Amino acid sequence: MRVLYFGTYERDYPRNAQVISCLRRAGVEVHERHVAVWDGRRDNWRAGPGAAARLALAELRLLQRPRAEFDAVIVGYPGHFDLAAARRAARGRPLVFNPLVSLSDTFVGDRGRFRAGSPTARVLAGVDRRALRAADLVVADTRANADYLAEIAGLLPDRVEVAFVGAEERVFGSGWSPAGPFTILFVGKLIPLHGLETVLAAAKEAPELRFRLVGSGQLEHLVRKRPSNVEWLPWVEYEQLPAELHRAGCALGIFGTSAKAQRVIPNKAFQALACGAPLVTADTPAARELLVDGESAVLVPPGDAPALAASLRRVASDPEITQRLSAGGRAAYEAHASERVLGRRWRTLLERELERR
Repeated sequence: MRVLYFGTYERDYPRNAQVISCLRRAGVEVHERHVAVWDGRRDNWRAGPGAAARLALAELRLLQRPRAEFDAVIVGYPGHFDLAAARRAARGRPLVFNPLVSLSDTFVGDRGRFRAGSPTARVLAGVDRRALRAADLVVADTRANADYLAEIAGLLPDRVEVAFVGAEERVFGSGWSPAGPFTILFVGKLIPLHGLETVLAAAKEAPELRFRLVGSGQLEHLVRKRPSNVEWLPWVEYEQLPAELHRAGCALGIFGTSAKAQRVIPNKAFQALACGAPLVTADTPAARELLVDGESAVLVPPGDAPALAASLRRVASDPEITQRLSAGGRAAYEAHASERVLGRRWRTLLERELERR
């Protein structure tokens, strides 16, 4: 089987790199038709006129007929504006969209960049609907997100399937061996989804615990007022993240209270599980699709800083808990989100689309 991975997708973003890696591991020949727009930009939430101009030029370039031979096309993330060019490139072959997010949900509901009901919000909702409806199959990252995408686009359930995000195994693997003192690791963009305010409030509630926060973005102003027990690094290279996870006492997922936060499992959660780092994250419908509280992760109410602080104190004080979470988290990853499992899942979804033709 041959697949064309297509669009302005961010080539190094974990969801894209991991899907391509999974497909190749499953014996799928993957060709890329990529025009860079978002690559190398840490603050995509600032996208403005410059990004719009780059995107317009990229879409013109994508209209050129691809040279590679292929059986199906996958549009990568972010690719909401790429579907028209992808449909032209597919020339009747199955077209699969790997959206990861809804633009309106991200920029209106979660990050609050645009007011609900505003002209821009309505445009973004329209872009979502057109992109999702243009694909023969949409592949979401959780069942909760799949149901949401089907609802906003008016799609039948069989048009939206699920494949977890997973972790890129050329980078992330087992090897958790915490170094003292016990350190609680937060990695990720500083955006509302991650619940940064909750993490900082929990750190203030538990001044005896040590936090290491790695990331930059929209909410950096909150970090500048952080408690003294929070160390901040604005950036760590992607290839160095496994070392951070291997030596951390435990890793934090997301704690945001938005509707989007209820539907997603972030990259960093899968990366922590792949590395065997004990995971503490919000108790959400999406998290429950993969994780069991007390076995493969500690699940706490979203936005509840006292509950998070109490859970972190318990984890930091009991090596038996951390060992159980490390083993259970890694087992959950192997069973449901490894490249071996997800490669088979993606190949099966593509084969089904080909059979329909």
